[in-house]
Amino acid sequence: MTKKNSRTRRILVLLAAAAVLCGVYLHYENTALVTTCHTVSAERLPPAFDGFRIAQVSDLHNTGSARLVQRLVTELRQQAPDIIALTGDLIDARRTDIDAAIRFIEQIRDIAPVYYVTGNHEASVSAYPTLANRLEENGVVILDNRTQVLTRGSGSVSLIGVHDPHMAHESFVPDAEIMAAQLRIAGYDRTLYSILLSHRPELLHIYAAGGIDLVLSGHAHGGQIRLPLVGGLVAPDQGLFPAYTAGLYREGGTTMAVSRGIGNSILPFRINNRPELVVLTLAAG
Repeated sequence: MTKKNSRTRRILVLLAAAAVLCGVYLHYENTALVTTCHTVSAERLPPAFDGFRIAQVSDLHNTGSARLVQRLVTELRQQAPDIIALTGDLIDARRTDIDAAIRFIEQIRDIAPVYYVTGNHEASVSAYPTLANRLEENGVVILDNRTQVLTRGSGSVSLIGVHDPHMAHESFVPDAEIMAAQLRIAGYDRTLYSILLSHRPELLHIYAAGGIDLVLSGHAHGGQIRLPLVGGLVAPDQGLFPAYTAGLYREGGTTMAVSRGIGNSILPFRINNRPELVVLTLAAG
């Protein structure tokens, strides 16, 4: 073998090894679930709700990873939440699989009461009424621009859910205007501590104007690619270097928790941005 051929072979071996390592890394980044826990303190929270735990699952997007879904189910059981909040895009408009979504629900419905709001992908498919019916058949509470009062001991809080603005199918009306109208329709009692499930984080200013105490949101997929010291690179409806991609944000008296989500949609991969289950513990005072 000539020196040239030997050098070429070494280069090909190194390139193949690099490709394998990249593949392993991308698989890990897209299937290795991480649980992020936050404590949210509020003076308005009734003492009876101190320690109340909410598990948030967002943007499942009909993920094709059975292993990831099983890890998610196992982690939800271990976290033992008081409620489970599904904040939109349970399905994916490009590869809609209602049966897969319901199989996931069947595995978690006995852990805690499950509450659900739509995302933009539910708004994009004609099969949403079928999904909604099957969710309700499995005990999921769909908060479609309405409020449910949760009671614990002597205390009560408002759990509010709003549709993704695209569900209104009003293409010439701004999303912010639609969201403000939906909050009015929900008819929540402002004297009670309020928890809002809404898919869209970029509308934080609308939630703050509505006097919401805590918002659970998703949609941004963590910015898809997360850069050190920068954060997320791109997100739907926020564009490049989005403001709201992961973690807690505050505006006025409103706190918003944004989940990085579980699955992917347009871009089939994540970088430095593992799938995330968010668990929030409420603290009074």
